[in-house]
Amino acid sequence: MIYFGNIHFLWLLLLVPVILAGYGIMRYRRRRTLREFGDEALVNELMPRYSAVKGWLRCILLAIAFACFAVGMSRPMIGATIREHESAGAEIMICLDVSNSMLAEDYSPSRLDRAKLAITRLVDGLQEDRIGLIVFAGTSFVQLPITSDYISAKMFLSSVDNRSVPVQGTAIGDAINTAIRSFSAQSEKSRAIIVITDGENHEDDPVEQAALAAEQGIKVYTIGVGSTQGQPIPYGGELLRDSEGNIVVTRLDEETLRRIAGAGGGAYVHAGNEEFGLNPIVEDIRKMEDERFNSIVFEEYNEQFMYFFAAALIFLMLEMLLGERSPKKKLFV
Repeated sequence: MIYFGNIHFLWLLLLVPVILAGYGIMRYRRRRTLREFGDEALVNELMPRYSAVKGWLRCILLAIAFACFAVGMSRPMIGATIREHESAGAEIMICLDVSNSMLAEDYSPSRLDRAKLAITRLVDGLQEDRIGLIVFAGTSFVQLPITSDYISAKMFLSSVDNRSVPVQGTAIGDAINTAIRSFSAQSEKSRAIIVITDGENHEDDPVEQAALAAEQGIKVYTIGVGSTQGQPIPYGGELLRDSEGNIVVTRLDEETLRRIAGAGGGAYVHAGNEEFGLNPIVEDIRKMEDERFNSIVFEEYNEQFMYFFAAALIFLMLEMLLGERSPKKKLFV
């Protein structure tokens, strides 16, 4: 199996036909210019050592060298082995609120960005646990299925913003329901849902969904992001206003989040700028009985970029040594 570490560099291969087409256009314009000086056959007699074939050959060698360089830059790797990996830990589904209220700046640089930073730090500290990510606003969907691939987890997390869910609102209950259905079939004991939100639920009954999760042995934790005093929401360079033109102020609803955590058998934490609250929750999750997971993983990727760089150098040297003129003497008469 071939894997590319920087696959976006493969877009450079689209320039290969551009190089060839550009050279062809240059040759055409050159021939047209020569015709203006006189008869083409006579002009060619005046340049007996000029070789059109060598010109095309040099261009082809240059294009091949460029293609090899582009493939090398994409870092092709070959997976040498495939093995079954067994791990022991918990499955954690994080439900992240991406509604417009999470753009409030009572956390630096914003509620949403502060939450993403805390999740990234959490992922960096995980070892055997599996993690998934659900984003929600007026509805919810799985941004990252449950996985132990922490690199992919951070990559998916980095792309999250308030536009990730097109329907605005705060449907915490729908997010919990989506999380319940997103755990793997291997997991039965150590399962937990962490809801990160300002708690301003407008759509459904999250307490009922949290109780449903608890009945299935899933703990529900909540982290409240924001201040109870209220904070305006920056949006499009201005402050967000309602239909009547009033500035919208978002307030943390701690009471709802406590009720959700209580029904879900978990705990509520008010996020701080320094200690966001994820670490104590994860420590509590680790007290649960470890689940054993099996997964197929590729290991020992062998880097292949150096071979393509070497080939690019060889073709480039051949292009430079070839020249465009025919040799003065022929080997065979």
